[in-house]
Amino acid sequence: MSFETGGRRGCPSVSLTCVPTPSPATLPIRRLTLRDLRACADLAEGRGWPREEHKWGLLLTAGRGYGIDDPGGGLVGSCVVTEYGPQEEPSLVAVGMVLVAERHARQGVGRRLVRHVVSMSGTTPLTLFATPNGRPLYEELGFKATGRAEMMRGVFSPDGHEPRTATRAATAEDLPALLRLDEEVFGMDRTHIVTRLPAFADQLRVAVEDGRLIGYAAAWPTAETQVVGPLIARDTDTAKALIASLAAHTDRPLRTDIDVRHEKLLAWVEARGLAPVAFNTVMTYGIADLPGDWTRRFAPLTVAAG
Repeated sequence: MSFETGGRRGCPSVSLTCVPTPSPATLPIRRLTLRDLRACADLAEGRGWPREEHKWGLLLTAGRGYGIDDPGGGLVGSCVVTEYGPQEEPSLVAVGMVLVAERHARQGVGRRLVRHVVSMSGTTPLTLFATPNGRPLYEELGFKATGRAEMMRGVFSPDGHEPRTATRAATAEDLPALLRLDEEVFGMDRTHIVTRLPAFADQLRVAVEDGRLIGYAAAWPTAETQVVGPLIARDTDTAKALIASLAAHTDRPLRTDIDVRHEKLLAWVEARGLAPVAFNTVMTYGIADLPGDWTRRFAPLTVAAG
């Protein structure tokens, strides 16, 4: 800045030449680390999302985060990607936590972050869960709607007529069978996510029949709820039994995102106290539909990671 004198009556006048604040479009995108947990949680909270530092920790260790630093402190924006399939040549990239600080909204930051991920992914297909507000941006960038999930939330009230499928807490001995089932249902290897569930979740339970694992589900904590996900099950009755067993071991409200094609499960959880909260659109880029068996895929770990 420069200072000039020579005002009237000998009084100095000052003119300031200031360096303009950089546009978000010119600020560098960098990798986020666990040192950014607080800034990520602040960004989410500033947009009315839960802080969920616990979830951010999982996403930044099992996947990669990208962000733009705000010269005034904090983050201008963020996104995370989680790769599935072979480490050397992933089969699918899940995109989530695309957030832009309110003061930088409508300046192209979200578009720039998603374009960065698309470019970094090369020919690997992408998927994401889009909010109603975010969907137009993703459509503009070439993503196609392929499905929908309904978020349900509330205190689960059993009615004494729950399915009798046997469920129990998962053990270390269940891990090989659990990984095989998960890969079969999702159509790709997710070892780096599934092996983190015992430490991440408050509960990890399996459904068994004749000694064979036919489903599994986790419940992990937020400030107010237990999120049920992932939820993998042979059929609707098995999914019901897993949800009921998770609910029986917590006094907190449940929250889960159920594929809308599972109409019977949605009706069942609503009859037991969970109410619809929001819809998210499942979108893909570079692939017509998600791989695997949707009939056994009832709810994701989180919409941020698929």
